[in-house]
Amino acid sequence: MTRDSIAVLGAGAWGVALADVAAQGRERVPLWAHDPAHAAALAKDRENRRHLPGLPLAQAVVPVSDLACIEGATIVLAVVPAQAMRDVARAARAHLPAGAAFVICAKGIERDRRRFMSEVVAEELPQARPAVLSGPSFAADVCRGLPTAVTLAAEDEPLAQRLCEALSTKSFRLYRSTDLLGVEIGGAAKNVFAIAAGMAAGRRLGASAQAALIARSFAELMRLGRALGARSETLMGLSGLGDLVLTCGSAQSRNFAFGQALGQGVSVKDASGGKLTEGAFTARVLVEMAKAAGVEMPIAEAVDAILASRLSVDAAIEALLMRPLKAEG
Repeated sequence: MTRDSIAVLGAGAWGVALADVAAQGRERVPLWAHDPAHAAALAKDRENRRHLPGLPLAQAVVPVSDLACIEGATIVLAVVPAQAMRDVARAARAHLPAGAAFVICAKGIERDRRRFMSEVVAEELPQARPAVLSGPSFAADVCRGLPTAVTLAAEDEPLAQRLCEALSTKSFRLYRSTDLLGVEIGGAAKNVFAIAAGMAAGRRLGASAQAALIARSFAELMRLGRALGARSETLMGLSGLGDLVLTCGSAQSRNFAFGQALGQGVSVKDASGGKLTEGAFTARVLVEMAKAAGVEMPIAEAVDAILASRLSVDAAIEALLMRPLKAEG
């Protein structure tokens, strides 16, 4: 059986990690970088020195800066920031073969239009077959070949199965789903909650508070997911609860580290340290979607208020602690 030809769009840490995965058993995997200088540095250094120092690119990975690299691909992994997905998809339209699988590996919601990434791709790439890859994973772990399990969702189950078979390796295991929306909700919302968890860590509120915050964040995720039509088993799986626990518990998470810096008194402007924090872009639109659906999300609302400078970290903590006592749910 002929192996699927894979190209990767986005040469950040996660893009490099997935390119290394795709390179196993393949002779050539194009890795597209938006910045030609970045592509040239990757080709020269054979590693992403800024984000993954000491972890070499697989031999088959070929850094490029021309979107024409996807013209022969049957599978394209889109590993670009959520807020850039529309522009990249639109630019890729002229090069993407009809019927190619376009696997979304970004976790976020488009701010201005309130669109999930699968909706963006459906609008900009009518010839594509959208899919979503999400779950508890750190790029460095994947590059080191450490065991990792994620979810791959596509509306068509045979496609989901084919993609899982094409991308799975001995250490990178994919579980299939047909619940695109559920997988996307988990991936987007967990980044916002990770900021809250980071703030709690930055304020040294203790392990008990951390556990409570993760549990209540999951309750918010479940409420929103159900209201929007996601399946409960998806939200309780790798791309929901699994990713939430990972991202809320480690400073390897950029969103957690961002929140931790906020909790330590660093300004919103400086807390990211120049790194992309999708949760900072997602908080506002997540809260707007929850309000439109009639869903209470006090933790997400607190994060949004802090990022918009409407509330201080201490005031947000006090407000959450002072919420009325009620039955758990």
